[in-house]
Amino acid sequence: MQKIVILTGAGISAESGLGTFRDVGGIWQRYRIEDVATPEAFARDADLVHGFYNARRVQAAEARPNAAHRALARLQAEHAGEVVIVTQNVDGLHEAGGARDVIHMHGELARALCAACGGRWEAAAQMSVRDACPDCGACACRPDVVWFGEMPYRMEEILSHLAGADIFAAIGTSGQVYPAAGFAQEAALAGARCVEINLEPSAVAGDFDEVRQGRASEVVPLWVAEILGG
Repeated sequence: MQKIVILTGAGISAESGLGTFRDVGGIWQRYRIEDVATPEAFARDADLVHGFYNARRVQAAEARPNAAHRALARLQAEHAGEVVIVTQNVDGLHEAGGARDVIHMHGELARALCAACGGRWEAAAQMSVRDACPDCGACACRPDVVWFGEMPYRMEEILSHLAGADIFAAIGTSGQVYPAAGFAQEAALAGARCVEINLEPSAVAGDFDEVRQGRASEVVPLWVAEILGG
C-alpha cells in the first residue's frame, strides 16, 4: 500500500479567501516580515504583532474549506495506504474540510502560547500580551505560530514520514521557505515520486517528477480521483 505525504501552502487556502504571502499583492508586500513575524518584532511591539494576528484569526474563522481541502480529506478516508498531510498554513481549513491528524508545522492561529512557560491553550478571537497564561499566570501570551528565525514544529516526525513516502505532493507552495522547500529532495532520496500542484511552477519545481498547473480547487480533486481510480 502506497504511503502519500502531502505538503500544503498558502495557495490551497487562497480560494477560500485567505491571502497568500509571496505573490503580487500578497501579505508580505503589505507588511514587513520583520515588523510582525519575528521574535524581535514581538519583543519590540507586541501590540502591533497581536493586532496583525488578531485580524488574520478573524479572517480565518470566517473562511470555509474549498474543493481542494475536501479532496485531500477524501483521499485520507478512501486511500488504502497512509495519507499524511503536513501544512505550512496556520488556518484550520484542512480540519474543517474533514482531514484528520494534520501536522501544522508553522503552528495554528487558533492556539495561544505562553512565552514564559510554554503552555498552550485555545486562543481568544482577540489576543493581547496582557492576557494571563492559564498555566503559570504570566502575561506573556503570543500566537502559537512559528515566526521567521524559529524552528518549525514536529520536524523529526515530518522527516520520518518523508523517508517512508511512496508519493510526495506539494500543493500551493512557493518553494521559497526552508526547510519545507527541501521536502521534495528528501522524499526523492527515499524513492518517492514527487508531484507539484500550483498556479505556476514554484522556485523548486525542478525537484519534482511532475508539475501540474492550475487552481487547487480544480487540479487537486482530479489528482485525487486518479489515485483513487475514479
